[in-house]
Amino acid sequence: MKKIKTDILVIGAGSGGLSVAAGAVQMGADVVLLEGHKMGGDCLNYGCVPSKALIASSKAAYGQAHARRYGVADVTPQVDYAAAKDHVKGVIAQIAPVDSVERFEGLGVRVIREFGRFVSESEVQAGEHLISARRIVIATGSSPLVPPIPGLDEVPHETNETLFDLRERPEHLLIIGGGPIGMEMAQAHRRLGSAVTVIEGAKALGKDDPETAAIVLDQLRAEGIEIVEEAAAAEVRGQAGAIEVEVEDGRVFKGSHLLMAVGRNPNLDSLDLDKAGVETTKAGVKVDDSLKSTNRRVYAIGDVAGGLQFTHVAGYHAGIVIRSALFGLPAKTSTAHIPWATYTAPELAQVGLTEAQARAAHGDRLEVTRFEFAHSDRLITERETAGLIKVMVVKGRPVGVSIAGHQAGELANLWSLVIANKLKMKHVAAMVSPYPTVGEINKRAAGAYFSPRLFDNPTVKRIVGLIQRWVP
Repeated sequence: MKKIKTDILVIGAGSGGLSVAAGAVQMGADVVLLEGHKMGGDCLNYGCVPSKALIASSKAAYGQAHARRYGVADVTPQVDYAAAKDHVKGVIAQIAPVDSVERFEGLGVRVIREFGRFVSESEVQAGEHLISARRIVIATGSSPLVPPIPGLDEVPHETNETLFDLRERPEHLLIIGGGPIGMEMAQAHRRLGSAVTVIEGAKALGKDDPETAAIVLDQLRAEGIEIVEEAAAAEVRGQAGAIEVEVEDGRVFKGSHLLMAVGRNPNLDSLDLDKAGVETTKAGVKVDDSLKSTNRRVYAIGDVAGGLQFTHVAGYHAGIVIRSALFGLPAKTSTAHIPWATYTAPELAQVGLTEAQARAAHGDRLEVTRFEFAHSDRLITERETAGLIKVMVVKGRPVGVSIAGHQAGELANLWSLVIANKLKMKHVAAMVSPYPTVGEINKRAAGAYFSPRLFDNPTVKRIVGLIQRWVP
């Protein structure tokens, strides 16, 4: 057994683990990084990167078929599904060097390509290595949840970990799960020529604001996607090319392929966390606001920490851990400013509280200001006017923003900055946006907040009248 002593041991080379390793080693810490599978984790290999690459292919196909509104003839796109998957693989290959062993070893990180398991509160075994560390960061991510639906284990099905290896376009893709992954892949495949049925046990896009989610769902249905809600899958049967999903009310949906997109499970099983005194819940490692587990030497970040499951959250967590583990400074997480986006067309984004959450938290103090995308000159020029931004405001300070529409994910960036820094609507209103840009929507939303205070206020009108009469 080869013994290693280090300052920071990172278990898992996904986005969060890589961020901790890179930051810590460049600040002078001795760092060991364990990864028994693929560098870059789920995001690079099975999640954010390949899904957005496939969405880009589908956007190109849709644009060819819907060009008439710009004065260009519509054409029927000649979709080569295998070539689209080659595009996906090419994108992954282009980004992969940033997450590679070679890059991290070049930074000074010792990378060991083995899975790790705890043997004590401060030691982890990885292959022939026994690693003792002052601080350990669990960053093992999550895997697709495959629920125990009767018959599912006997029927071929895809998850996000296998979908991007398909080379032949599904004739009719059945998707169980109407969350972001399910809806993104539904639209991408529909635009690439597949028939698509989404089967959701509750409400599609149910974690988002219902009003803004409805804008997205209306467009998906208009494109020919069948979305079945309040329909829990009761049984799956069939074989490759002929699959049936029966829901609890007896309806049966038939397709050629099945994608399971019902959620994620934290990757914990092989870590032997009990030997380290690390407690877990169904959601993941039990952590406090500083991301420390019940073993104060051990942190957990990203999906495995049991909170919001987004790549950018893992990166945010990495910054918290570096501040705490390297500098001994107090650092706590907050979800108040965390954005997320679903990359359908139109996009759907959320920062902070939804309207329902804000009303529950703030009651009568809450004001909701709205701006319709149909009033954006830039979006009128691009014929992308379906959309809405809602800003939840308490005493002049935004506490949540819901956006549906073209580039909603990009628009969300500003509001994360505003909420993170406790800025007010007056600061957004003071911003000057170049005309005409999509980003001007944010300023217009702030203007909508102040308009009734200025234009419908008798006191303001009296003051203006007095000034005009008495001031030379």
